[in-house]
Amino acid sequence: MTAKTTISLALVGDVMTGRGIDQILPHPSVPVLYEEAVKSAVDYVALAELATGPIRRRVAFDYIWGAALAELERRQPDVRIVNLETAVTWADRPEPKGINYRMNPDNVPCLTAAGIDCCVLSNNHVLDWGRAGLAQTLDVLTRAELKTAGAGLTLADAAAPAVLPLPGKRRVLVYGLACPSSGVPPDWEATPTRSGVRLVEPSAAAVAPLAEQIDRDRRPGDLVVVSIHWGRNWGYAVPAADRAFARGLIDTAGVDIVHGHSSHHVKAVEIYNGKPILYGCGDFLNDYEGIKGYADYRGDLTLMYVIELDPSDRRLVNVAMVPFKIRHFRLNRANAADVTWLHDVMRRECRRFGGDVRLADDGALHLSASTDRS
Repeated sequence: MTAKTTISLALVGDVMTGRGIDQILPHPSVPVLYEEAVKSAVDYVALAELATGPIRRRVAFDYIWGAALAELERRQPDVRIVNLETAVTWADRPEPKGINYRMNPDNVPCLTAAGIDCCVLSNNHVLDWGRAGLAQTLDVLTRAELKTAGAGLTLADAAAPAVLPLPGKRRVLVYGLACPSSGVPPDWEATPTRSGVRLVEPSAAAVAPLAEQIDRDRRPGDLVVVSIHWGRNWGYAVPAADRAFARGLIDTAGVDIVHGHSSHHVKAVEIYNGKPILYGCGDFLNDYEGIKGYADYRGDLTLMYVIELDPSDRRLVNVAMVPFKIRHFRLNRANAADVTWLHDVMRRECRRFGGDVRLADDGALHLSASTDRS
């Protein structure tokens, strides 16, 4: 096997292993929900089965990752980062927000089965079962040797980066942020004496303290990822404030990758000054199969983003986006028609930001910078 000459990171969007997905894993939670229309998590399994056929119960922990496991084995990324959009808890007092995601702590091996290194927690579901639920989530993930970013028992904890080792004594620092635009309740914000998420309003003023912190934390050779939960669930538009904030993180803070999520479907990727900005990675795993509405966005189609960097100067070498389809609550290889759909959408959206997308022989969509914005 040829020795790797780059450092690669696999990043995905929202991994929602609670509710319906939790029900098919070996240790389902008590299924009681407090939603207006659905009162049992089992009903989400039933909806999916009505749409696509029977789904097995008590599946193996690695079942949900399906074809993604072979792709991870083939590409061998040095680091694997997800936005974990569920509480991992037995807590039984939901926040009064209408939708509450919870995974049984005994199902946490479903995360380690995919070799996940870092779970970003700065999102609008991590406190769905209150601060007790967040405390248990942090404890369970720590015991499973999964690093976390973006939420903590204090603001200092929530602001601290996840530190992921790389070959050659290098590291990846992952900072997690949540924006009000993603639906994070204001009282979820962490303070010096209260647990919660690191809540930030995208602005030029918000860049400076982040840049100062990154400058303090960073060692020579470190790579920096800022993972941001921002924006609405549906729609391809990127607010000007979000774009300016992401660019500011690159220009002022020296960030290498901006990892955006919250949208239920994939959005544009921009290469700015040689650094990738993922504006919306889409859901990577969810239990929405069978739920009606927004079909034109094809939320069942998702991408794994594999970003390669030159370790000597942190220069971007390649952005590959590997297509999958969520079916039967697991990741399947996308068929030719679905890959073509993803290619056309990503090419359209990325061209708005000066990039171009091609389908390569390895089955992935590859992004390159371009001056053609037509």
